[in-house]
Amino acid sequence: MTELSDEQKRDFEAAAFRRLLAHLRERTDVQNIDLMNLAGFCRNCLSNWYRDAAEAEGVDLSKDQSREIIYGMPYAEWQALNQTEASDAKKAEFEARRPRDH
Repeated sequence: MTELSDEQKRDFEAAAFRRLLAHLRERTDVQNIDLMNLAGFCRNCLSNWYRDAAEAEGVDLSKDQSREIIYGMPYAEWQALNQTEASDAKKAEFEARRPRDH
């Protein structure tokens, strides 16, 4: 097995993250509630984690700024273009599985 340097690991992790963002931006049919119910995280979680990482390095990012980075556009714009009303069943599933920090 090839030994990776810390720099290589960071670069590969960054590339994988960029690919994940591109995938989520293309798959606007997949709603955040679907991601939450199936995987326990969503685009908003990613934006929160991004903001947490920035703040850990002393960079002040607002919630809106971090969401725009993840969504590739202002969150309100993404919602207007892509967000649909969740069914009662999806809402109930979310409530049953809701992470403590949501």
